[in-house]
Amino acid sequence: MSGTDPTRRPEPGPAAEPAPRPLGVPPSGPLARRPWTLPSAIAREFDPGRAGRPSRRTVRDWITDFSCFSVAVLIGMIGADAVSGNPHVSQGVAELDQVIGALACAAVWLRRRWPFGLALAMVPVGVASDTAGGAAAVALFTLAVHRPFRYVAWVGGASVAVLPLTYWLRPDADMPYGVAIAFGVLLTVAVVGWGMFVRSRRELLLSLRDRAVRAENEAALRAEQAQRLAREDIAREMHDVLAHRLTLLSVHAGALEFRPDAPRAEIARAAGVIRESSHEALQDLRQVIGVLRGGDADASGRPQPTLAALETLVAESREAGMKVVIDNRVTDPEAVPAALGRTAYRIAQEGLTNARKHAPGSEVTVTVEGTPGEGLTLSVRNPAPPGDVPDVPGSGQGLIGLAERASLAGGRLAHAPGPDGGFHLEAWLPWAS
Repeated sequence: MSGTDPTRRPEPGPAAEPAPRPLGVPPSGPLARRPWTLPSAIAREFDPGRAGRPSRRTVRDWITDFSCFSVAVLIGMIGADAVSGNPHVSQGVAELDQVIGALACAAVWLRRRWPFGLALAMVPVGVASDTAGGAAAVALFTLAVHRPFRYVAWVGGASVAVLPLTYWLRPDADMPYGVAIAFGVLLTVAVVGWGMFVRSRRELLLSLRDRAVRAENEAALRAEQAQRLAREDIAREMHDVLAHRLTLLSVHAGALEFRPDAPRAEIARAAGVIRESSHEALQDLRQVIGVLRGGDADASGRPQPTLAALETLVAESREAGMKVVIDNRVTDPEAVPAALGRTAYRIAQEGLTNARKHAPGSEVTVTVEGTPGEGLTLSVRNPAPPGDVPDVPGSGQGLIGLAERASLAGGRLAHAPGPDGGFHLEAWLPWAS
């Protein structure tokens, strides 16, 4: 058979690569399509994702359809009684009117599948049968709910246009000709207006639903972005904290390796520095892991370093064998804001770490100055190393991380080799007055 069997499923081809979804949003997350809050088949009209799916009435749909059928039958019975008592209509015409009306009421069950076709067909049926008036009203209402206004305008306009012909063929026994036409126009406008109101209300509910889903998605993305930024901050913090400690370990372990004949006092001092640096590195690592697990920077109980802790940092570097000169021109380091002091501390720590790795034996000068309103300036300088520089591995990301940290604080950081072969690191950080 040369034709294509519509009931036959296509042969399974190669698996297509799944489309990428937004970062951090699982298939069952906020972006996944959710059931409609309106448990009605009419909601399918506003949901493009449900196009092509089999139409299934819910319990609410069955109740609504039965109610519409009951209304059509009730109005049809009133119309049939009026036709039977109308002296302008013969008995045979009245019986035909009732048969057409019964068929029209039965056609109401097709209103969901063919709303436009049913409403259009009810225009000539309404002309031929007063008993079909209820079915015609239900069909016009359904069209106003399901279809855009241009369809409603055409069918509603046609219904109004044939009213003079309807009452000319079967004049009303109780109302004058003009009053009957006006009443028919008013009834048609009321049905159309009610249907458009229902459609507008459902569109409003859909808009609110989409807005809520979009807000939920945006909240999820903001939470994910905040989590990612927090992890980046923790990663930078881990580098800044551990690089200083591990460099001490590497330098003193290298000294013990290359000078096994050093004096016992110097070996004991180096071993003590290694032990102390290992303990501090373990404490710092435990603090960072506590932040990762609990999301609280103070979960470990250790206070964050501030500018007042800069003297302690310099003392540790001196104990490790560095020559460090500090010129702290800040009158009251305790008055420096915590975030500003912590950033300055990390910059000084990274500068001393780099000087220890790349310029061992040289004298390092740390200068801190600033006042509220003018900002805080911190510089770390060292001349060229006096001897050979041992090969100490490094990540190469320290200065990049410092520049980013200073930028996030609203400041700036500059670094460059000196003319004498040394190195100069300088940072400026804003200090609000």
